[in-house]
Amino acid sequence: MENWQDKLKAAGFKATSKRQEILSFLQGENRYLSPLEVYQYLQKNHPGLSYDTVYRNLREFEEAHLLEVTDFAGEKRYRINCGGHQHHHHFICTQCGRTIPLKMCPMDVFQEQLPGCVISGHRFEIYGLCENCLKQNEKH
Repeated sequence: MENWQDKLKAAGFKATSKRQEILSFLQGENRYLSPLEVYQYLQKNHPGLSYDTVYRNLREFEEAHLLEVTDFAGEKRYRINCGGHQHHHHFICTQCGRTIPLKMCPMDVFQEQLPGCVISGHRFEIYGLCENCLKQNEKH
């Protein structure tokens, strides 16, 4: 996400400072964030900003493929789309939220088992504790 304005304009959005701030915050975190976390972050500089505005922007950015979305503990979470339109999956730390891209797709194995069928979509994420959180838990 080097050039915010061009990417926003290409997706059909005005490049406002608040939109840039949302994307910059998500990029800096390298993890999936809830709309509430994004809202709370923006409230520091924009106390009058509504939660609905933040949520609407997140949904629009998702539709424009600027953000990835996942469901975590029954809640939508968003992160910068690190792969563009490239197909990929993640390991997500359940303690700190750190996200690590996976290099392969396990669906290839399933496609081999479904001759004559076409898989139209899937979702695959692995949850657990990252190396840093494991070390922290061992200390306690």
